[in-house]
Amino acid sequence: MRPPVSSVLSNSLWSSIRRVIPGVLVAIVLAVLAKGMSDSIAQGAVGLPKIPLSPVLYAVLIGMLWRNTLGVPAWTNEGLNWAMHRLLRTGIALVGLRLTLAGASAIAVTALPVALGCLATALVAGLVIARVLSVPKRLGVLLAIGTAVCGCTAVVAMSPVIRAKHAETAFAVTCVVLFGCVAMLLYPWLAGHFFGQSPIHAGVFLGTAIHDTSQVIGSALIYSQQANAPDALSAASVAKLLRNLSIIVLIPAAAWLMRREEMREPQPSDDPRVQGAPLRAPQSSAVPFFVFAFILFVVVRTVGDGVFHPDAPLWHATVNAGQSASELFLVCGMTAVGLSVSFNDMWRIGWRPLAAGFLVATLVGLCSLTLTSGMYHFFG
Repeated sequence: MRPPVSSVLSNSLWSSIRRVIPGVLVAIVLAVLAKGMSDSIAQGAVGLPKIPLSPVLYAVLIGMLWRNTLGVPAWTNEGLNWAMHRLLRTGIALVGLRLTLAGASAIAVTALPVALGCLATALVAGLVIARVLSVPKRLGVLLAIGTAVCGCTAVVAMSPVIRAKHAETAFAVTCVVLFGCVAMLLYPWLAGHFFGQSPIHAGVFLGTAIHDTSQVIGSALIYSQQANAPDALSAASVAKLLRNLSIIVLIPAAAWLMRREEMREPQPSDDPRVQGAPLRAPQSSAVPFFVFAFILFVVVRTVGDGVFHPDAPLWHATVNAGQSASELFLVCGMTAVGLSVSFNDMWRIGWRPLAAGFLVATLVGLCSLTLTSGMYHFFG
């Protein structure tokens, strides 16, 4: 006699939970450690000078140090992946509770010209630099799209469209992770130097200069916690999600260009490092679900503020609870991001793709800094 369907589903769910729990607990423990270190050092513990640094900064650094010294046990992988994707993206979506539609629209007016400029810079520079450095064409496209749009998500979404090889995709993802993490740790200090009086412009800079959504949120959290400027996190989120939405246009455009090129002359990859079967096209939407969830929470906040007074005790408590949960999820997720960074994987890429990724990332950062500074000084 077969067991009931409900019993099978229950057992499957419990099995999945048991596989996820160890890795999630590791992320939580390291996040708590990072928070404790941040608080202790900020208060001048054991005679040290008082240095107020963000818990997210400590979380990422602790994760990177652990991964590249002690190593990450295999039994934590599933839970860490869950924290790095599901938990982190839930935290990003909940950032929408910080904004109303009017506030998001006002930020978008400032962010859109900067985002478009950075998008164009990344796409043009990525293709030109890849050609100059003799990087395989498909790898150059992936580096450009990953830097321009939304990091790893854009690389994975674009790979099957242009029929990239597995190794090309892995190279591009590693470059995005490497230079995005460097920017995540460095750019909050640049934002403080150039836009210390305007959290909105600081957030726009971070949201348009850094690659992956998780890295943008991490850098914005570092800045907002350092400068006590929560508006920077909201601005960075809006600016980044504007970039994410551009993939709706770029994916079909790339598919059309690829088909046109193949009709003229097929050009298989000639780089021995990137041989292998091309990836299949994804079945799901290229735009991550958390983008729509973020917009939904913005709508919820707008409607809630309209129905209730923003300072009404119950509604105020609900919004605060959502924001607290968002920050907790983000810190735990960023700890998992730190634990995913392997220096050994990066050294195996080769200098040409690394140089191409570095140059494109640097040019996009300079473009964002220049355009945001212009918006700040002339329209701020």
